[in-house]
Amino acid sequence: EDKCLRKISSGLYTFQTYLKYIQETFISENQNVESLSYSAEHLARTIRQMVINPEEVIIPDAATQESLHTKLKSTNAWTKKITIHLILRDFTSFMEKTVRAVRYLKNTRSFSV
Repeated sequence: EDKCLRKISSGLYTFQTYLKYIQETFISENQNVESLSYSAEHLARTIRQMVINPEEVIIPDAATQESLHTKLKSTNAWTKKITIHLILRDFTSFMEKTVRAVRYLKNTRSFSV
């Protein structure tokens, strides 16, 4: 249970850089992406608090985030569209797995959400 929660929280923190990139790039949907990013960060913090040892949750450091952000921004227009599509697809898949895992933990253990 604890390992699962750590991976979920770490994954959500990792997606923050990608969501920030989408927010800056996909300006027509800025409000929706901002809301999504805030909700994902809130969920990551909430789940991190449920982990037995919250320090074990991997949070990308600022240098890593900045390096990744720079790489993402240095692409051409077509690549940006494909990148956004892939990020959103991967995020959707991650969240579907997260929902299944949390539902499983809730139904099989003394887990309260």
